[in-house]
Amino acid sequence: MTPAAQLQAILELMSEIDTVARPADAIVSAWFRARRQIGDADRGEIIATLQELLRHQARLGWWLERHGRKDTHRNRLLAFLALVERRKPDQLKRLFSGAKYAPSILTEAEATLVVKLQGSPVDHPAMPDDVRLECPDWAAGALRRRFGADFETEMAAMLTPPPLDLRVNTLKTTREQSLQALRGIGLPAELSAVAPFGIRVSARLSLAHLPGLKTGEIEIQDEGSQLVALLVDAKPGDRVVDFCAGAGGKTLAIAAQMRNKGRIIACDVNEGRLKRCAERARRAGLQNAETRLLTSETDRWVKRHKAGFDRVLVDAPCSGTGTWRRNPDARWRSPQEQGVDNLAALQGRILASAARLVKPGGRLVYATCSLLSEENEERVAAFLAAHPEFSVVPLAEVAPQLTGSAHPDYLSLTPARHDTDGFFAAVLQRAAVAQAPSGDAA
Repeated sequence: MTPAAQLQAILELMSEIDTVARPADAIVSAWFRARRQIGDADRGEIIATLQELLRHQARLGWWLERHGRKDTHRNRLLAFLALVERRKPDQLKRLFSGAKYAPSILTEAEATLVVKLQGSPVDHPAMPDDVRLECPDWAAGALRRRFGADFETEMAAMLTPPPLDLRVNTLKTTREQSLQALRGIGLPAELSAVAPFGIRVSARLSLAHLPGLKTGEIEIQDEGSQLVALLVDAKPGDRVVDFCAGAGGKTLAIAAQMRNKGRIIACDVNEGRLKRCAERARRAGLQNAETRLLTSETDRWVKRHKAGFDRVLVDAPCSGTGTWRRNPDARWRSPQEQGVDNLAALQGRILASAARLVKPGGRLVYATCSLLSEENEERVAAFLAAHPEFSVVPLAEVAPQLTGSAHPDYLSLTPARHDTDGFFAAVLQRAAVAQAPSGDAA
């Protein structure tokens, strides 16, 4: 593809991302599946530029408003090319030529905008801090309360591209063998800092070229997500439920820890995600994993299997604030439709219902990819107040090797402190002797 054709592709993707109610990565994947003639190099360039556009969305909007321009896809792209990539007016005129596969010719207003933006810094001194840090209004207050003096450092870390983290499937290979295979094709691969089965690749590449991905020897999984799965501490022969499994990233990690022995059930209310989970499990060679479609968090299946499992993981639906580095569109696809308060209420219902599955002496792990205390510590506190049969198992007891957490008892990871996605996880244990019922719903 020519550079101009790449820009036209980006404009098409920007339009879809802004109008289709799906995450950007899903939209991009579908767009490329329909255009398989686009090669890996072009695909990589398009995705990288699109991600950077999303990481600059508030600042670009601020500049357009400053110059009295509408925040259209073309204006936003032109502002990005002028402010971030420092393209000159004559360069942009050649790219926006109206030729085949190229964006249409610049209008007079667009050409004037490009000239006005020349030489300006993308971070202007007059910008409000929340705009400069790309922090949306709906989350700014909660994140400032959460981080205090570290707010700017944490938000700045969210604007950096994430590394590529892999988890080695030890049922099929070893971490050392996978590391050598990656290095053998020239990739800068290193062992993860903490995750025992993780490898970090510090390079942008086409995933189609990753050795072991199609064979199930490796999976793409952020190191923080790997550590959450580690906290479940499932042993071979255990009975385990991943209550909000989605596409099964943590299910696969837990099942491998169990060495294909015992039983792990991946539950979700989305049939499509569960089908993807089942496909990944087959590819990984897992024989102890199965899926269960639920109608809701209070599906009758939960009541029928009350107190039947050693471990239950609740990776609850959340605002996704911890994933902004990896999914920069998520901050603008805020939980405005549901609201953080409504999400917190849903998290409480899911946690209370899933807790019924835990047998006496068993453990419940509550996790989110949120940085908001309202979705994390406050949810755990509310649950414990309503369920005295459960108590906290401190992080130092569950995983003493995990030091440096932002919370003394829970796993609390942030991009700035740990160079992972933002994650929270609390390990709760049910009393070995069953206590009086605490009002579980049917």
